[in-house]
Amino acid sequence: MLNKILYIFLIILVSSSAFPQSMLSTVSDSLRARRSNLNALDYVFDEDEIPESMNQEMEDMLRDYNAQHYLFVDSDCVQMPNGPIFTKEETIERLRRLPTVIEMPWNEVVQNYIDRYANKLRRHVSLMLGAQNLYMEIFEEALETYGLPLELRYLPVIESALNPNAVSHAGAGGLWQFMVATGQRYGLRVNSLVDERRDPTKSSYAAAHYLYDLYQIFNDWHLVIAAYNAGPGNIQKAITRAGGSRDYWEIYPFLPAETRGYVPAFIAANYIMTFYRDHNICPMKTTLPQQADTIVVTKNLHFKQISEVIGIPIEELRAFNPQYRHDIITGYTEPTDFRMPTEYVKLFIANEDSIWAYDVSNLMKRDQVEVRSYTSTRSYSRNYSKMSSRSAVSRNSRKATIRKTTRRRRR
Repeated sequence: MLNKILYIFLIILVSSSAFPQSMLSTVSDSLRARRSNLNALDYVFDEDEIPESMNQEMEDMLRDYNAQHYLFVDSDCVQMPNGPIFTKEETIERLRRLPTVIEMPWNEVVQNYIDRYANKLRRHVSLMLGAQNLYMEIFEEALETYGLPLELRYLPVIESALNPNAVSHAGAGGLWQFMVATGQRYGLRVNSLVDERRDPTKSSYAAAHYLYDLYQIFNDWHLVIAAYNAGPGNIQKAITRAGGSRDYWEIYPFLPAETRGYVPAFIAANYIMTFYRDHNICPMKTTLPQQADTIVVTKNLHFKQISEVIGIPIEELRAFNPQYRHDIITGYTEPTDFRMPTEYVKLFIANEDSIWAYDVSNLMKRDQVEVRSYTSTRSYSRNYSKMSSRSAVSRNSRKATIRKTTRRRRR
């Protein structure tokens, strides 16, 4: 608690225009001293600092189609509720052995995230170890294309827990948790019918491009990872408040709460996804999906049209094409592709005319509509107006007659 109070007090002081800039180095020295004194007894694990994906319920993760159809528990591996305890030196040695370009240092903050993955989130890790087999090849190819460190493939572990349909409380979506504006800036279509943030391949290349651009700004991978979470503007502010230091651990207290936990969680994810066996975590087994082919369409097509005609389960189409929000492939907007298991492609081609024609009137928006005849409405309106006018004249005549009769009586 003392650390939190000190950090808040320093943020207020540094943010004030009255705070002498010459004293910023003193603040940094003070923070460095406090950081060096952190230990397991005085570090408070703030729940606000935990990436949102680490708070997902296991039951919600298991509802995902991929988890239900391609992942299953390894009956030959017995996973205990809690893992073994290791010394600080053992953990540091394992971090040192990670084959990474990005620095993977140990401190108590990192240790807390390792402990969380190794104990409270053991089942989550087991599921993600299985799910990674569905996506890692895509992640690595995208990172290689932009010449980025391959350890960044574990960013989606802390972003979405490898759930392509994950949506954060702030509206970020997909495996890489793009916000709408950022996704669109990197070429991802997001509209009422399509959300390419959920497309594993397209979003992975967009994320790699974004990470590449961030590195051109910061030239430090820890700052890049933090900026991916908080945005480059917030990182620049934290650097200024920390006296110009570009060391992530120096600007740590000046970062948004969740971003403070982001780099430590990234280090912990690399650790646990590599050394899970040492913690007696059993990966879920993976049955890889069938080989899939891509089909391009030039007009709108509903998943139900495909499903009903050739017999492919609609849930399977959704799993292969999570980017389509309402089961509609938007070919009219531009030539658009969708994926389906290879075994169904020949059936699709053989029954293409039947597929396009199936239940179009109910599944698709109407291209044109007829307007009800306006003549009858006008005629009705005229007749009604005439009747209303006559009634009004009649009422006025009666009122006038009553007034005249009343005046005569008074005379």
